[in-house]
Amino acid sequence: MKQVGVTVWFTGLSGAGKTTISRAVELALRSRDYSIEILDGDVVRENLTKDLGFSKEDRYENIRRIGFVAHLLSRNGVIVLVSAISPYREMREEAKNRIKDFIEVYVNAPLAVCEERDVKGLYKKARAGKIQHFTGIDDPYEAPLQPDVECHTEIESVEESVAKVLHKLEAGGYIN
Repeated sequence: MKQVGVTVWFTGLSGAGKTTISRAVELALRSRDYSIEILDGDVVRENLTKDLGFSKEDRYENIRRIGFVAHLLSRNGVIVLVSAISPYREMREEAKNRIKDFIEVYVNAPLAVCEERDVKGLYKKARAGKIQHFTGIDDPYEAPLQPDVECHTEIESVEESVAKVLHKLEAGGYIN
């Protein structure tokens, strides 16, 4: 049976657990021999969008580029796991409208929890004024109103979150 492509878009604050969950989903799917690509926001910014900053316009362009690549891959039968803050609802809706098969996963963790997990020290720098336009501090994060999946990482395990995503993929007929 030919694999059906889909984009699974993980959105949430820095430190919410987007990359952790997407990497665990990747491992689960690779163990079942599915073709997967990961588009992680940090990695994309080091390569595809390194010319962009963090203004609202640059964030839109960043998400537009990620969405374009995800669309190309998923329409060719690849399961694409996007892990990007993507703070504005409008930009996520635009990506969703462009990509035929799209699952929005809201990785939900309170700001205080994300700050506690701040392994890169970004929140501390943003609070000290050393980083401008940091989502959740001096730039907004617009939570999805009706995500396809919501993972509450402050109260559920990575395994529980992964199970939710895999269940959604199974229910959508993308995996079996």
